[in-house]
Amino acid sequence: MSALWTSSQAAAASGGTLSGPAWQADGVAIDTRELQAGDLFVALQGEHRDGHAFVPAALAAGAAAALVARADALPEAAPGLLVADTLLGLEALARARRAEAGARIVAITGSAGKTTAKAALATLLAAFGPTHASAKSHNNHWGVPLSLARMPQDTAFGVFELGMNHPGEIRALAAQVRPHVALVTTVAPAHLGHFPGEEAIARAKAEIMEAIEPGGTVVLPADNRWSDLLLQAARGSQAGAILTFGRSAGADLRLLAETGDADGSRVEARLGGRTLRWRLDLPGAHQVENSLGWLAVATALGLDPEAVAGRMALVRPVEGRGVRRPLRLPGGAAVLLLDESYNANPASMRAALDVLARQPGRKVAVLGDMLELGAQAEPLHAGLAPDLAAAGVEAAYLCGPAMASLAGRLACGIAVHHAPTSAELLPLLQHELRDGDVVLVKGSLGSRMRVIVDGLAAGGQG
Repeated sequence: MSALWTSSQAAAASGGTLSGPAWQADGVAIDTRELQAGDLFVALQGEHRDGHAFVPAALAAGAAAALVARADALPEAAPGLLVADTLLGLEALARARRAEAGARIVAITGSAGKTTAKAALATLLAAFGPTHASAKSHNNHWGVPLSLARMPQDTAFGVFELGMNHPGEIRALAAQVRPHVALVTTVAPAHLGHFPGEEAIARAKAEIMEAIEPGGTVVLPADNRWSDLLLQAARGSQAGAILTFGRSAGADLRLLAETGDADGSRVEARLGGRTLRWRLDLPGAHQVENSLGWLAVATALGLDPEAVAGRMALVRPVEGRGVRRPLRLPGGAAVLLLDESYNANPASMRAALDVLARQPGRKVAVLGDMLELGAQAEPLHAGLAPDLAAAGVEAAYLCGPAMASLAGRLACGIAVHHAPTSAELLPLLQHELRDGDVVLVKGSLGSRMRVIVDGLAAGGQG
């Protein structure tokens, strides 16, 4: 297997100056906690930490070399690559790898479902050629170039997730990725605190189309409130084709029927003159719709949709985004944990409640604040009350100041508990859970709902 980067390749790509002996790197890392022996360590300078301070530790852990902006950060005679700015150096590696790649490239954005779509496509495409995808949620100004710089030269399909919370961010990321296929999963009121309204969010998502490769394909949701805006942007791009997916009669990939249960759904859809059927082991109506988008992307890549549909049952949830965990609590109670702790906005919260509604047993919702909603935070939280009632929630454990507005709106048939933080909410929940409960845990990352998940999983030790 050839090296991911040689010292000469990296120097040519970045315009940097080599020091020490020649080297070969099998990977790229920016965090010594995740570094593997043989990685190129990039010393990024962050708001709170300077990666240059960790260069000696990275080399001691087996890093092949270090990409630095300060020569004094390199131990004497250590293998290194000196550049003016390490983030720009990482971006230069990313651009070089993208320019030489023979891979078909997919970029994904949307207000919800990005990481699940990325992971699902990585699973679906793997049978058709070597596939590379962003790790975790590496979808920001350092995660995207890191993911590109990690792409092996023999990659057939590259799948990259693009995130944002301000206008212009997706434009900059898409320019690095230059996708052949661009997928917008959905547009919803997320990050409203940074935008004047939902239309501005839709326009920011549409930035992904500005860097699409000439003749590429844009894949869009047909049923979204902002579908017309997205279609207009796609028609004004260099895309050669547009594929829509959804329940609408005019959707190119149209849902015909679904039969859902607690564990997933059986799906029937129409694409052109073909009827396609698949089993999806991810519960929820939103996952059915998401799977249409994944299949549309694979079709845009030139793959046989029936062969791709046959792999849908292999798709699994991503950590913190729908993983189902049966737990035995210290008192003996057996509960089912639905871990949606990674993030939340109103659309994804309603989708998670739909999954909860499909489960047998007493339904317990453990919800943390949805952040970055600005002036709309209170009404958007309070507006979830009918959804909890429709899902059959019997007990709601809420934390954070914004969730207080929901606590005051819930029907009298729902037992309500509220605490300022997830850490304070955990013991209340542990004391009250019963055998057979199904427990949904969801909130924005900053609400630290992972504290609840880890506390329950550790047998009550928070």
